[in-house]
Amino acid sequence: MYSHGDHWFSGCHHFESSIGHPPLDEKVKTARSAATCTCGISICQSRIVNSPGSNTDAICLWMVIDGDPLIQKIDDPELQQLEPMPDEPICFDYKLPRELVAQEPLPNRIDARLMVVDRGRQEIEHVYVRDLPELLQSGDRIVLNDTKVIPAQLVGKRVLTEGSWQGLYLQTTTEGHWKLLCKARGRIKPGDAIVLVDVEGRPSFKLRMIEPLAEGQWLAHPESDETTETLLARVGRVPLPPYIRGGQMVDADVANYQTVFARVPGAVAAPTAGLHFTKELLRSLAQRGRTISAVTLHVGLGTFRPIATATLDAHPMHREWGELTQAAVAELNATRRAGGKIIAVGTTVARVLETAVRTPGASRESMLAWQGETDLFIRPPFEFQAIDALLTNFHFPRTTLLVLVETFAGRDLIERAYLEAIREEYRFYSYGDAMLIV
Repeated sequence: MYSHGDHWFSGCHHFESSIGHPPLDEKVKTARSAATCTCGISICQSRIVNSPGSNTDAICLWMVIDGDPLIQKIDDPELQQLEPMPDEPICFDYKLPRELVAQEPLPNRIDARLMVVDRGRQEIEHVYVRDLPELLQSGDRIVLNDTKVIPAQLVGKRVLTEGSWQGLYLQTTTEGHWKLLCKARGRIKPGDAIVLVDVEGRPSFKLRMIEPLAEGQWLAHPESDETTETLLARVGRVPLPPYIRGGQMVDADVANYQTVFARVPGAVAAPTAGLHFTKELLRSLAQRGRTISAVTLHVGLGTFRPIATATLDAHPMHREWGELTQAAVAELNATRRAGGKIIAVGTTVARVLETAVRTPGASRESMLAWQGETDLFIRPPFEFQAIDALLTNFHFPRTTLLVLVETFAGRDLIERAYLEAIREEYRFYSYGDAMLIV
């Protein structure tokens, strides 16, 4: 990996952040791909030859904001053979001034700006999230993602060397082991012990490293009889993406990076479109006849992974666990029968509903309950069957999230919308403003 001075840089979602282009010592040489880094937002590829702590080459993707790269190291051998980026981009690129990347949410969530993108009229309008009750019709149904972000970011020290260690909890196996991403100064070996520390820096319990897994993951075991939820509550930090303060949480993020309707623990990133809702806004919507349902999709590590292939078909789509309950199905079907529209709050909700509607026996008018993992990759020429409108945040280029949005609204219209958002100085990404596509 890259080093900067005497420090290793880390952020959740297996990204590393650095200031300026990472320096390369004499042992680390790169072979740049044909892609070109530009100012604003861009994507580049590099091969890191014999990176520190590794006997093999590594492929990295650079997501550049105003010249500063966020780097993702890809350890999966299947992803090592990256193809040159095509002349025709997979999704449109755009240049984003760094000051438009929101570092904090607004004091009142509903004061965020809301760009209304009308697919039928090919028009764009600028309002606020607080105007949502007037934008929807009585009988329309808003569908939220009730996943709850877990405090998945971990910090510790290696027992043998007292060197720093950083990790991201992913899930607990049936045997009680933890799957996680982790990084330390020097090579990690099976049997290594890590002492995890709480947010105050106090030592808590040991984590015993068992074996490396695919895609840079590790299997480890917490040396404690307490539940995973209890242990993470004690030592975990909010898993902020690295474009927010380099992934470093402050106390306010505990509430800010969680929806007010979060219910089912399991996500390692927030369903960010839902962050705009307050309890008062939900009450206002209900009072005006805009009904509300919930599904669950645990946002996983892969949601921010850049598309590293020359074609969309070649991209290995990540899998995420979700559920559409029978109670929610009854509500959705009743809305369809009454002529109401289904408004998905976030790309995660769109994935759940569009997965469920493709269950054998299900249809647009008669949804069926569904539970399991989905690897649905929504890309052209996908035909949406379950949703009529989409409320979503602004997304990084060359991601499956932006491809989904382009597929729903059309590339030309979304490109217009993003460029207008930049001109109008909208706030971008997790803590930023939103877009309603109707």
